[in-house]
Amino acid sequence: MAGDGENRPGASDAALEDSLLLPEGTAAIRSSGGETRKKLEKTYLDVLGVCCSAEVALVDSLLARLDGVRAVSVVVPSRTVIVEHDPAAVSQSRIVKVLNGAGLEASVRAYGSSGIISRWPSPYIVACGALLLASSFRLLFPPLQWLALVGACAGAPPMLLRGFATASRLALDINILMLIAVVGAVALKDYTEAGLIVFLFTSAEWLETLACTKASAGMSSLLSMIPPKAVLAETGEIVNARDLAVGAVIMVRAGEVVPVDGVVVEGQSEVDERSLTGESYPVPKQPMSKVWAGTLNLDGYIAVRTSALAENSTVAKMEKLVEEAQNSRSKTQRLIDSCAKYYTPAVVVLGAGVAVLPLLLGAGDPERWLRLGLVLLVSACPCALVLSTPVATFCALLTAARIGILIKGGDILESLAEITAVAFDKTGTITRGEFSIHAFSVVGDKVQMSHLLYWISSIESKSSHPMAAALVDYGHSKYIQPKPEDVAEFRILPGEGIYGVIHGRHIYIGNKRALARASSCHTDTEETKTMLGAHLKGGVSVGYVICDGELVGVFSLSDDCRTGAAEAIQELRTMGISSVMLTGDSAEAAAHAQEQLHGVLDEIHSELLPADKVRLVGALKAKAGPTMMVGDGINDAPALAMADVGVSMGISGSAAAMETSHATLMSSDILRIPEAIRLGRRVRRTIAVNVVVSVVVKAAVLVLALAWRPLLWAAVLADVGTCLLVVLNGMLLLREGSKDGKEEACRATARSLEMRRSSQAQLAAGGASSAASATTNTAESPGGGDCHCCQNQTKSTERSVAIDIPAAADEQVLKAASCAPTKSGFTQCTGSSEATGRM
Repeated sequence: MAGDGENRPGASDAALEDSLLLPEGTAAIRSSGGETRKKLEKTYLDVLGVCCSAEVALVDSLLARLDGVRAVSVVVPSRTVIVEHDPAAVSQSRIVKVLNGAGLEASVRAYGSSGIISRWPSPYIVACGALLLASSFRLLFPPLQWLALVGACAGAPPMLLRGFATASRLALDINILMLIAVVGAVALKDYTEAGLIVFLFTSAEWLETLACTKASAGMSSLLSMIPPKAVLAETGEIVNARDLAVGAVIMVRAGEVVPVDGVVVEGQSEVDERSLTGESYPVPKQPMSKVWAGTLNLDGYIAVRTSALAENSTVAKMEKLVEEAQNSRSKTQRLIDSCAKYYTPAVVVLGAGVAVLPLLLGAGDPERWLRLGLVLLVSACPCALVLSTPVATFCALLTAARIGILIKGGDILESLAEITAVAFDKTGTITRGEFSIHAFSVVGDKVQMSHLLYWISSIESKSSHPMAAALVDYGHSKYIQPKPEDVAEFRILPGEGIYGVIHGRHIYIGNKRALARASSCHTDTEETKTMLGAHLKGGVSVGYVICDGELVGVFSLSDDCRTGAAEAIQELRTMGISSVMLTGDSAEAAAHAQEQLHGVLDEIHSELLPADKVRLVGALKAKAGPTMMVGDGINDAPALAMADVGVSMGISGSAAAMETSHATLMSSDILRIPEAIRLGRRVRRTIAVNVVVSVVVKAAVLVLALAWRPLLWAAVLADVGTCLLVVLNGMLLLREGSKDGKEEACRATARSLEMRRSSQAQLAAGGASSAASATTNTAESPGGGDCHCCQNQTKSTERSVAIDIPAAADEQVLKAASCAPTKSGFTQCTGSSEATGRM
């Protein structure tokens, strides 16, 4: 197609999808015969012994020696180790045995399990606590004091194993420091303190593990989101979802979860996509609608032709992105880890000096100096400080994923907190990207309307762009059947439109640049000016059809704003963040979108090429500070990469935009943008509080030891207690995310009503008459109501026509759910004269 809109992705998108679908009669299950490639398995392990980043190197060194292990990832906050291995070379039991040999208390996590939340204290903790309690009666029977020493020995084995494994690598960790403290207390014949150190440390470590695994329970549900089995539609055979080939047709009945990404080929239903998007409202599905693995079929039967393998499904990609984000370290975390590397040895040397030097110099009260040295050793553990950042980051990433935002790492979270300006793409971002023909005119008497529509629909049917779908649908409404096989030399013209040859006619369909490319075209005639004026009157996108160098047709398309777009931008303004629109669409279409948004945008820049967007994002960074770019098209990818934070519209956006962006919005609700920025700011505050608490508590213990009396148990309690406080404070981020429940329900109701209306209208009207009626309604009432932002949010089919059926009661709900009016002034800017790109 072509209007002054966005650069279209390659024309081969739909063709590529079709080529991946197996022809009928082809086997629906992937054959294992003749496949020599080794299949790697990913095993999730709960490892209680991973306390902080000091144990990461230990786990890596233990598993690196095993044949068949390809990759190891350690997620410290959730005590999770992810091992990618060849099951034929090394089994899960072998991996567990190696880790437990170092006292790391590892176990295989069952599929879909949320981890070790309900696990009871280990026998070591119970034995140590019971013996310590019995020793408290030593005043009645003095020999009972030895039970405290026995209790310390009973609870120490895990510490000994981990400490020995770490010492064998010539490194220091919390286990070694605690063992030194226990040995020092025994040397001072304070057995109760020795037992108390072991009990406090092991108990706090257990509580901390429970807190961390509870925080990760939400993400563990990703593993259980996909049903392991699927039912073939033709035969009713039950097969493993992982064995489904691309192109297999499966049945999904009401109440069942979709096992693999695909396209509906039969049936109608409503699907709950909350697991992916965080938005709990039903989405209508009918033939040609896309469905995703992990979404719930609510109330009807559908047959789905798979479009991806199970391991390449949307949920699998989500899982991979979250894992990578959890394993990435933010700038703050890298700084703290590097400082801890030098801080711990330095304090150990200082503690040893405090304990030994006074004795060598003949100072009095050697017991006090020894205790002070031990307190310094315990305080040398930087666990609380090291955990201050990853726990907060981990919980924030889980919260973001829960509301449908995939953030690719802690650095991005920190950058979100600093955003001062947001640049929005228009088509498919601020607007729905679901076009309908506003008007279509033939220029002069050079060609008949039917011939022109046949040429256009045949050429546009080879493109997957939303504008192309609108033109093909318009042709259908006029009873024109496209024949893409008659089109030769089909080409995409980036930033312009498309070109094709049909029956010897050279056809360009595009924007002003396409018109300029067909050099012999003239638009200065009175008839053409009048016609263009009529098309531009509604502030819509205008496209041109050029045949053999002559302008033969002009058409205009309408595209309404997404529900909540104005509200999201207004929220950004209240947060002190400016909003800018960057679009390749025409100035008139950009102004029309600004009008629908009630003027909430601070600036609009129109008629831009992808390079212009990159330049403007760079200029915005220099002028306003850290900048976010939000877009969905392949032409937005360079600007997304240029921005401090690039956010792509995941499900509806292009793969290139998703790859180059720093975060992905799984739903089409741009109200998630201010939520993401608020989450980033909350993370920054949480990390700052954690760091301050960690440092202040350690300093207070040292001051207490110097000014009064060195208490080893108090130092241990302060250390492990601070770790627990840091974890619990980070877990408060799990409460972030959704807005006030009443407001969220109102938004969900508004979208659900609009989608139901659109779906029911399409089904009731049926066939070409429905398309014609929809086009007529659109032409008569392009706005569709007083609140133009509240329009159908669903992208139901590849060949969709926007239908707007007035309903007074629905309109009132829609108005109440979005688009509060704000200031009307804005700045309008236009790109370079040679560039009138598509947005």
